[in-house]
Amino acid sequence: MADKFLSIADNVKLGKNVKIFNFVNLYGCEIGDDTKIGTFVEIQKGATVGKHCKISSHTFICEGVHIEDNCFIGHNVTFINDKYPRSVNPDGSMQTEADWVCVSTHVRKGASVGSSATILCGVTIGENAIIGAGAVVTKDVPANTVVAGCPARLIRRTDEK
Repeated sequence: MADKFLSIADNVKLGKNVKIFNFVNLYGCEIGDDTKIGTFVEIQKGATVGKHCKISSHTFICEGVHIEDNCFIGHNVTFINDKYPRSVNPDGSMQTEADWVCVSTHVRKGASVGSSATILCGVTIGENAIIGAGAVVTKDVPANTVVAGCPARLIRRTDEK
């Protein structure tokens, strides 16, 4: 019965023991072993999610996003893959995939992204970094750091007491 609320395309590569909750849309992506995907999540083609990750509800993971193993992605996190989004070309015609550039984003092993954070394209979130809830990440986040705010700023290192 619950499966009727899932949209998982045939081209999705699912690892072992992946847990997917209702109202999820997955297409053309890869999900690693033992990962949990919450309700109302969309993961687009070309995106990858590693092993042992938790993707919380209402999160959008677009094409070009690569999340490594052991990552936590909070509720309502939004990733962006286009620096200059437009619906139409200068001549007024609708844009197609050929009319824009997908800019990749990388979330390294063990990183955590707080609820309602927005991650702009082209950034790398370093290993074990923590992104505060509601942060807007506009540039790379070093490994083992905590950032928060709009735009996200360094708060401290995770190895500081």
